[in-house]
Amino acid sequence: MGRGKFKGKPTGHRNFSHPDDIASGICTRPRTFKQEAAEEEIEKVFEDEEVEEEPEKRKGIAGIIEIENPNLVKAKNVKANDIDMEMKTEPSRREREELEKQKAHERYMRLQEQGKTEQAKKDLERLALIRQQRAEASKKREAEKAAKEEKKKKLEISKTANK
Repeated sequence: MGRGKFKGKPTGHRNFSHPDDIASGICTRPRTFKQEAAEEEIEKVFEDEEVEEEPEKRKGIAGIIEIENPNLVKAKNVKANDIDMEMKTEPSRREREELEKQKAHERYMRLQEQGKTEQAKKDLERLALIRQQRAEASKKREAEKAAKEEKKKKLEISKTANK
């Protein structure tokens, strides 16, 4: 059968514990942090009373045979006094590549300023060509100006001569 248009909440119905269940200890409700802390304190008291120390129980073959795992990395506790502050750490691969890239760029820019790279040589040739063209153009303009002035002078002389 279909449930209709609306479905119930996925959390389901709420279950409340009865005080009798809580008192008897058959409540399925999870323990709160305070209850767990209280239980741990009680366990500590019982452990303190016990004088016998039980060896660690290991599961499977590890309980029978001593197995040493060479790949197991044991945590090293490093004290603050043991740390050498002067020791420098090596940069990571990315940092190292970034530094190399910056140094190469600076070296290239220095060579570029000195005009030793191919691109700088091409740029300098282009600049020389442009300067030459501008110099020729300015000479041409000067010559045209001089020619215009001479024409004006000739016209003025001819006008004054006609009068």
